[in-house]
Amino acid sequence: MKLSHKFVKNIPDTLENGVVYVSVDYSTAIHKCCCGCGSEIVTPLSPTDWKLSFDGETISLYPSIGNWSLPCQSHYWITNNEVEWAPKWTKKQIERGKTEDERSKEKYYGKKKRRSIFEFFKK
Repeated sequence: MKLSHKFVKNIPDTLENGVVYVSVDYSTAIHKCCCGCGSEIVTPLSPTDWKLSFDGETISLYPSIGNWSLPCQSHYWITNNEVEWAPKWTKKQIERGKTEDERSKEKYYGKKKRRSIFEFFKK
């Protein structure tokens, strides 16, 4: 499956199928799920989330995109504007991946508990 990409300041209200929107200002890429379910997939760009590469013509996101919280549970890479389907993960693999993600964040950000934005408004 071939995708296109658009660099934007703000993410549009309505997303087109097959387009990855990249906001450098907000360190975010977003697209509709490549399985066709219509879900919006947000991939934050950060040292502990996804990395984006742009070669002047195409984009790639790393690591793979695993939509574990969606009914489709689709799993794929976006490499040079192409979707590369990955094998479906088991529940055990999903849990292991989530644990590894959390460890990566703790290692990068330290042991400090990261606060939700909503905690700032509780006072």
